[in-house]
Amino acid sequence: MVLGASRTIGAVAGIGVILAGCTGSRVGALNTQPAPLPASPSGTVTGTPLPAPSSPQVTQSQFPDAPQPITPPTEEVAAVDEAPTEAPPQSSVTEVASAPPVTRDALVGAWRVETAGSSCQMFMALTQWTGGFRAASRGCPGDAANVSAWDVRGQQVVLSDSGGNRVATLFSSGSGRFDGQTTSGRAISLSR
Repeated sequence: MVLGASRTIGAVAGIGVILAGCTGSRVGALNTQPAPLPASPSGTVTGTPLPAPSSPQVTQSQFPDAPQPITPPTEEVAAVDEAPTEAPPQSSVTEVASAPPVTRDALVGAWRVETAGSSCQMFMALTQWTGGFRAASRGCPGDAANVSAWDVRGQQVVLSDSGGNRVATLFSSGSGRFDGQTTSGRAISLSR
């Protein structure tokens, strides 16, 4: 029985020590509240409308040059071609300006290309590519053989090479037909 009583006394003494430690100044210092935050600013909120946007000063150099009419090849250039070619119909700046807008969807698919006295095929897809969208030519001569991309810029159809460099620019000249010129000055046309 002495053993049981001494355990009880030891347990009561242990609990007393623990309770005495909780009321000490050291534990009380850990249980402090943070300082209150300062009050937020008060007052009324006012609003005024923003000023009208000002337009930047536009200079003539910010606009591209107007498209030039397509000129037929000179006799000197025609003599270099293996076979004489017919120049595409001439278009004036006013015809180009009044042409219907060109859409990317209208250009997707297979096209017949005529340039440098021969014809070939070109296929245009809406897959993103350097210089616009993916294009593939088959059996095309000269500049047209380098076409690997296309895009629509305003009323222009721009054909580009794999580096994104312009190869040719064409304009709508009727339903399912585009006529233009390569960067080397040769006539080029797309038709369905």
